[in-house]
Amino acid sequence: MNVLVIVVAIVGLFMVLLPGPLYKFELLDLHPAFTCLRWGVCVGISALVLLIVQALFVRKTMRAGTTIATLVSVLISVGIPLHLMQTGRSVPPIHDITTDVNMPPAFVGVLPARSGAINPPDYDGDEVASQQKEAYPDIKTQVFQADFETVSMAAQAVIDDLGWTLVTQNTRPNTLEATHTSFWFGFKDDVVVRFTQQGTKTLVDIRSKSRVGRSDLGANAERIRAFQSKLKERLE
Repeated sequence: MNVLVIVVAIVGLFMVLLPGPLYKFELLDLHPAFTCLRWGVCVGISALVLLIVQALFVRKTMRAGTTIATLVSVLISVGIPLHLMQTGRSVPPIHDITTDVNMPPAFVGVLPARSGAINPPDYDGDEVASQQKEAYPDIKTQVFQADFETVSMAAQAVIDDLGWTLVTQNTRPNTLEATHTSFWFGFKDDVVVRFTQQGTKTLVDIRSKSRVGRSDLGANAERIRAFQSKLKERLE
């Protein structure tokens, strides 16, 4: 019984953790990767049921070390997907967030890299804007009492601090473009930052959009918040 519980727990753990790296290194397509992850939850729950049965009926065969290891495996294989599911329910099913919903900064430099991406680079308009306003009312244009060059240099430093890959070719004037790659699945989300000089002030708008997925699980909004927070620290 002990061996069976451990094997099932480890299988469930691998089914949850491995799809990300396999997709990231192009060894597995996205759909089967997500399917494997979902089934990993089922296997993890099965391991938990077996562990409970063992505790109720054959407790003498249990060992502290293996029991703890099994519980940790189950918590990871079940906890991570359930957390992602809960996050998905708490945010709107959108993947394009911007501080200026009326005139979003446009992607130009990253377009070659986005070629073939599931999500097109164009902004989807009022439907997305209304959902964003309701879910993320704090995502707004930043205004700094500084010139464009000062703000632009600070923004480049923030992009570097956040580990984004800066795009330098074919970008529009007064903009910066970059790409963020997620750790687990290697998802690539593109970012464009636009600077608008108004007298002695500089307005900073930012847009972050995923290349794949209907919902970003709130990642783009969190990315914008992180950028804005660090930029504010540097300029104020």
